[in-house]
Amino acid sequence: MIQGAKSHESCKRCGKCCLANIASLVYDIEDSDRLRWIAENRNDILRILENESAVWMGDHLVSAKTGKIIHSCPFLQCDGIFTTCTIYETRPIVCRNFTPGSSEICPLYKK
Repeated sequence: MIQGAKSHESCKRCGKCCLANIASLVYDIEDSDRLRWIAENRNDILRILENESAVWMGDHLVSAKTGKIIHSCPFLQCDGIFTTCTIYETRPIVCRNFTPGSSEICPLYKK
């Protein structure tokens, strides 16, 4: 994972930022991300995002196609201790721009 700019500590790989930013992933995908994934032939990523078609239902996201509640980023894997981004090398801009320690949800955040 990336190094924290504010805390100068390594990311703890807890996944809290990924859980908090799920709305950003669903709604804020940049055109440049989509174009990059098309150029990289990452139809797997595009298909997942298209199939989620997330909508807000009260206080949570739901797949418009299946009706299932979307709890986390579909590209986030957890082994019980650490989380891993399965598309880290080509993750979207919203994820690339997150700095560990920059949000109160991050365990590296310092007031």
